[in-house]
Amino acid sequence: FTSPHGQRAVSLQERQAEMLREKIKGLEQRVMEMVRNSHENEAIVQKVHQWTGSLLQVRDPIDLPPTVVDGVCALFDVPQAAVRVWGVSGAYIDCDFALGASDDAQAFASSLTMPFCGPNLGFEPAGWLAQAPGETAQSIALLPLRVGAIDSATPAFGLLVLGSPDPQRFDATMGTDFLSRMSELASAALQRLK
Repeated sequence: FTSPHGQRAVSLQERQAEMLREKIKGLEQRVMEMVRNSHENEAIVQKVHQWTGSLLQVRDPIDLPPTVVDGVCALFDVPQAAVRVWGVSGAYIDCDFALGASDDAQAFASSLTMPFCGPNLGFEPAGWLAQAPGETAQSIALLPLRVGAIDSATPAFGLLVLGSPDPQRFDATMGTDFLSRMSELASAALQRLK
């Protein structure tokens, strides 16, 4: 056989050994990638745990929406976030978080059975994000808030919106498992406003 590293001839055993070395190198790279992913996931789990703890410590329900938004921004390095909740009890009806969601936005939130991640295509909820000049959200994540699991048929009672000026931050191909858990946790906390 011809050596892949030159024009000299090599034995069958040498060629097989070289092929095994290449295969082992590829497997080592895959193992290192899995280890890196597991470390990233562990860091995210710790942040979700910390965020959940902060939600559980809120005594007055009116403080929940800013706690949800501030925690997401601080712990997960999300540049922009907003939350809207509809159907709230009378004490909260005039609060900022209870205003500005049209019937279309409410219907859209109810139609989501998983977080939406992708480019900002002019969705109404993207307009809820506080944006500094030049910081327009290029990518967004929309997390429906509903009683029970995120994929249930229960109508949504709110929407958590995450935005970033980075068009790749919330990509349509990204995994949404952690976002789904965050949606369910925020929903459980914000139900106290109803």
